[in-house]
Amino acid sequence: NHIFIQNAFFVADIGVIIRQYVHWKTHMATVRPYYTVRCNSCPAVIEVLAALGTGFVCSNKAELELVQGHGIPSEDIIYSGVCKQVSQIKYAAKNGIDLLVCDNEAELRKISRCHPNAKLLLQISTEVSHHNEEMSMTFGSSLKECRHLLETAKELGVQVVGVRSHISSSCEDDQVYVPAISDARCVFDMGEEIGFNMNILDIGGGFTGSGAQLDMVHSAVMVTVDMYFPPSTGVSIIAEPGSFFVSSAFTLAVNIISKEVVARNRHEEGNLCSDEEPEFQYFMNEGVYRSFACKLLENMIAAPSVHKSTPLDAPVFSSSLWGPSGDDLDQVVEHCLLPELNVGDWLMFSHAGAYSLGQPLCSPSSDSPPVSYVISTTDWFEMQDTDATQEVTLKNFTLVPYFLNSCQREAAVSVPA
Repeated sequence: NHIFIQNAFFVADIGVIIRQYVHWKTHMATVRPYYTVRCNSCPAVIEVLAALGTGFVCSNKAELELVQGHGIPSEDIIYSGVCKQVSQIKYAAKNGIDLLVCDNEAELRKISRCHPNAKLLLQISTEVSHHNEEMSMTFGSSLKECRHLLETAKELGVQVVGVRSHISSSCEDDQVYVPAISDARCVFDMGEEIGFNMNILDIGGGFTGSGAQLDMVHSAVMVTVDMYFPPSTGVSIIAEPGSFFVSSAFTLAVNIISKEVVARNRHEEGNLCSDEEPEFQYFMNEGVYRSFACKLLENMIAAPSVHKSTPLDAPVFSSSLWGPSGDDLDQVVEHCLLPELNVGDWLMFSHAGAYSLGQPLCSPSSDSPPVSYVISTTDWFEMQDTDATQEVTLKNFTLVPYFLNSCQREAAVSVPA
């Protein structure tokens, strides 16, 4: 079966999402995952993870409505936006969404007026050692500020039930969880001293999707959790994996719509010398203003694979990949080595399921790249023997025929040769 198209599209392997969930439950059994919806808000992703039993972290009203539309109980939703609109706080109150994140006094007072029954998770700042993580220090309260917030919450009559660490999805330092959990213990002690019943520890995000990284995080986290929050405390431990579930499940296919040959030596005004190796600029039908928007945040886009039959000894050339706008900022990949391509050839970007690659594909716009959902026959039958698939079957009967029908329809998704 072939799908003959020229527009960009995504392929999502549902089996990968389920396998990642099984991997999480195997290595982080005592930590309940709350999926970060802004990472990828595709309804199918929400449906699968809801059936598996995850909670959800929403940052705005649209995400709250999406999750509630899939029948997620309000107690399994965290409203995480640190700068919430009054109307959206009132929406959360009206719909029984009580778990809210807060990290400053202005937000606390706003919540006390609009959602007096709210149960707050105080967001604490995290010292991050990785050189790309300076931005993380601008979020959350210091320990000194937490005491003031706790005292203010007590005066206002707002419940504080736990602590949330801000650890970004791109963090690569597994040791960052150790001081974060230690600081959380301090905040718990302060809260209990003031009179709050603190029972939720949210260790945050930072889970890239790599099995090796999860193993390292598990080693760092569980020893520290057992030290500061042993089972006898009755504290529920949760985390916020986003990329972990969806990044590797999605692949983006883009089409070459134009190409240019340029000289390495720009002093030649673009004219190639006879002995000079060419450099190619390829223009694709997706760029940084759509599916590759994360490039604007200085995130690295990995070089794609070429969907084209080429000899093993075919020469490769220095290449750069650009979006269709013609804007100087619309550079997706600055440098990679590729065989010479032609207009109409296809490139495949793997690990395309998280954040900017995941956001546009689910917008209402008809111009957004469509998504085809697949699951291999092997994955499907292997999942019959796992607890995860049993949970899916029991919680949402429609998922089983959905998977089978998707497998039958999309088992061989390909693009024109």
